[in-house]
Amino acid sequence: MIQQLLAAGMGQAVDKVLGRFFEDKDQAAQAAQELRLAMLAHEKTANELARDVVVAEAKSGHWITSAWRPIVMLMFAVMIANNYIIAPYLDAILGTSVMFDMPDQAWSLLSIGLGGYVLGRSGEKIAREVRKKG
Repeated sequence: MIQQLLAAGMGQAVDKVLGRFFEDKDQAAQAAQELRLAMLAHEKTANELARDVVVAEAKSGHWITSAWRPIVMLMFAVMIANNYIIAPYLDAILGTSVMFDMPDQAWSLLSIGLGGYVLGRSGEKIAREVRKKG
């Protein structure tokens, strides 16, 4: 996320703000670089903490703790199947259907959930292959 922000112009904003506090351009550039590295380290720590939470939930002995994320993803799958497969057929056949309202935030959450699942499964497969070779 921070890498995207820096690439999208935040880096220029950092340079501009730090340029106000440093007369020497080299010092300003050094401070900007240190700030960028600190931001990246912070992002890495935040990502590791989020990963650890997901792993702890998945390993939990209580079924609801380990199953809530898959349940939410299944709910999204049902809503999408209803809205784009079932409802159009019911409307064509019966002239009526029930569609679920899916706000933009729901699509964002679905993207994050699927992305996390795909990355997690890929990581598991890679780890298995590394263990086999090691």
